[in-house]
Amino acid sequence: MKTLLADFHIHTLLSPCAEIEMTPHHIVMRAAQYGVDAVAITDHNASANAAAAVEAAKNYGVKVFPGMEVECREEAHIVVLFDTLEQLAAWQKIVDANMSGLKNNAERFGAQFIVDDDDNFIAEEERMLLGPLKLPAAEVIQKVNAMGGMAIAAHVDRPSYSLLMQLGFLPSDMGLAAAEISPAGIRELKEQKLKLALGGLNYVTDSDAHMMDSFINGPKNLITVKSLTVAELKLALAAEDGRSWQPGCFLENRDY
Repeated sequence: MKTLLADFHIHTLLSPCAEIEMTPHHIVMRAAQYGVDAVAITDHNASANAAAAVEAAKNYGVKVFPGMEVECREEAHIVVLFDTLEQLAAWQKIVDANMSGLKNNAERFGAQFIVDDDDNFIAEEERMLLGPLKLPAAEVIQKVNAMGGMAIAAHVDRPSYSLLMQLGFLPSDMGLAAAEISPAGIRELKEQKLKLALGGLNYVTDSDAHMMDSFINGPKNLITVKSLTVAELKLALAAEDGRSWQPGCFLENRDY
């Protein structure tokens, strides 16, 4: 078993709301510098910078999970994680087929940049990545699970873009792996006010970083697993056979 520090919700400069400093190489370099063993690249409805992060991470010993922050038809966000870039590419095709088709307004929403593993500019994504897909939440989760991925209800404690707030409760048979608490709502880990509405889901805490300071200072998870795979993450959430998942960990007060 290995005990590792992980952050499964990080945006690159492909997300229009992310800062230009959030390049794949910079993210994995800082992860290595601060002892974050695993990260997930989760841009809004997009995945074009995931491969660059996976490649760049080879030089730093950091595990990168290819992922995405999906906005479902209910206008709520769901973080999805996969083991391989091939799985993510297949998922991207489904997302592409269910996007709005609108063009991005870079001046209003922000530019959407694609870069390589050395952070060299490749292209600017012209489609508007922000906004809901045509797929409802239940279908997003079902499809992701069928492809071998995992789905996490993002920032359930927030009043906007929260699946819990949109639906009022999360059915226990929905197929979600966990519920994410936002950086601003860490007190919920102790208060447990939302627990009854979450269908028995365990909490995770990620930075949801759109800038480097948020990544460094945002909450993370201390996980004990045999290996860094989606299957092992699910077992850690279930505390199976010595595996574990501790949310609410910060670099500034680390004692691990």
